[in-house]
Amino acid sequence: MKRIAWIALLLLAPAASAQDWAKAALEKSPRHREWVTIKHDARAVETFVVYPEAKDKRPVVLIIHEIFGMTDWVQDLADQVAAAGFIAVAPDLLSGMGPNGGRTTDFPQGKAGEGINRLDPDQITADLNAVAGYGLKLPSSNGKLYVAGFCWGGKQTFRFATNRPDSSAAFFFYGDPPEKDAMARIKAHVYGFYAGLDNRINSTLDDTRDAMKAAGKTFEPVIYDGAGHGFMRAGEAPDATDANKKARADAWARWKTLLK
Repeated sequence: MKRIAWIALLLLAPAASAQDWAKAALEKSPRHREWVTIKHDARAVETFVVYPEAKDKRPVVLIIHEIFGMTDWVQDLADQVAAAGFIAVAPDLLSGMGPNGGRTTDFPQGKAGEGINRLDPDQITADLNAVAGYGLKLPSSNGKLYVAGFCWGGKQTFRFATNRPDSSAAFFFYGDPPEKDAMARIKAHVYGFYAGLDNRINSTLDDTRDAMKAAGKTFEPVIYDGAGHGFMRAGEAPDATDANKKARADAWARWKTLLK
């Protein structure tokens, strides 16, 4: 069933990759942004970094992309996080995994998800640890780490919380939960953002809530009625439904409040 679900998501890839609206919004941003190469072991992880316009040191938000890889929308979202007052670091976890050793942009359109499904979990964790470490060592960082991810990245966010004890909070958008036994290692508060029309994910919610409670962990989920899977991206698109627009606006407001 999970394989069928991921295939269904991959069929949405062309629509997800057509994000000229996100690219146009990013190009208008006044904030400093840059690509950096973060090296660890034999890996080189291309990472998009955006700085807020702030007079003091700020927390770091590690952003984990969807199954579609590092898209224009992810970069625009990172800029929006910086606009809210946080240092955004968004790694392309397909770095070195694309054709000829490339990254997301080197995959044929709609094929990045196939590369995502071949990623080794230990490599993902090591990449995320390296990027988190880079962000926390930036001179403008105040040493506080938050993690947020979407779809496949939501799953990785929740899983990363089991492996990263110094993260202050994990913001988990419509992704699968980690193994129950791993939840005991979580130190961060975990906040869930669920789409009302996403039973594939929502059917795991009761068990997740029970397991987190049994482990003595903070878990606060919210379901956004009428929204579909991926509403944080789809709710910004020119063809967004009213339900996705509202869910995106409400979730964004909640997320910013929790961050602050």
